[in-house]
Amino acid sequence: MHFIFNGFFLLAAIKWGDWRRWKEYYSTILFFIIGDLLKNFLLYNHWMWTYQETIFAEGILQNHTIISLMIMFIVYPSTILIYLGRFPHVRWKQMLWIGLWVSLYLGVEYINLNYLHLIRHHNGWNIQWSLIFNIIMFIMLRLHIKKPILAWALSFVWILLLLKMFHVPIDKMK
Repeated sequence: MHFIFNGFFLLAAIKWGDWRRWKEYYSTILFFIIGDLLKNFLLYNHWMWTYQETIFAEGILQNHTIISLMIMFIVYPSTILIYLGRFPHVRWKQMLWIGLWVSLYLGVEYINLNYLHLIRHHNGWNIQWSLIFNIIMFIMLRLHIKKPILAWALSFVWILLLLKMFHVPIDKMK
């Protein structure tokens, strides 16, 4: 099933992505991927969520790491090419655009969590935290393209807050 979700994102990027300006978005794509790699590294022994394959392709998508890497290299660049490539100029449309992407990511997670069982939450993480996380994530992605140093600084503070709120012990970090 993860192949299908990733395929949808890739097809959407082919159709609606701003491929002409991909070099402009490249650093934000890396910012997005590095954030997820950092999360996977820091929380290796104290997961907030894990991916699993339950429908088909269990032989290929055997664990969280493989699925997560696939998402990083297909879904994240696809998201950036569409999200930033079509980001509106009018403030109220920007809010709606962010809301649309937050809703899309949250909807996929909700379906994967409750119906397809492709994701599991751990250590106090829940769908409400995913909502908050997605709102901040999509704001940070937009901020990164405009003011990357500020986005990195605010993301660092956000990571520290999450580590504190979820009581992640230092000895649980890899």
